[in-house]
Amino acid sequence: MKSFRMMGLMTLVAAMVWSAALVSAAPKEPKDAKCPVSGKGCNPDKATDFAGGKVYFCCGNCENAFKGDSSKFAAKAHQQMVSTGQLVQKGCPFSGGAVKEGTQLDIGGTAVGFCCNNCKGKVEKAGADEQVTLVFGNVEKGFAPAAK
Repeated sequence: MKSFRMMGLMTLVAAMVWSAALVSAAPKEPKDAKCPVSGKGCNPDKATDFAGGKVYFCCGNCENAFKGDSSKFAAKAHQQMVSTGQLVQKGCPFSGGAVKEGTQLDIGGTAVGFCCNNCKGKVEKAGADEQVTLVFGNVEKGFAPAAK
């Protein structure tokens, strides 16, 4: 009985460590992030407020394109906000449930975990752009503003 409790405790601790590593991955500097419009590197001086944070761009033209129709670029903007540490993962992007060990994927250079292999599988089957849209299109269930 004691060994089962110990194994359960060890599994819980391992899951907590893995989850902490997932959420606390080193954020990128704005200059190292990708512009949500062009995909190029960002200029930290070219930014606009969006969804409680800042989105960075490579140039003024991209910034203006984003301001003209931010919904078109929202998923990539959310991805950038996760990669720069402004948003952190709090749960599965689909269910909001706890992230399980072994379900992590790299989505456009951003580590994301899922609650189960079914959710992970939905994303694995999609192309690169569709993966970004699936995971970062609506961030309310899976991501939250980073503590300041």
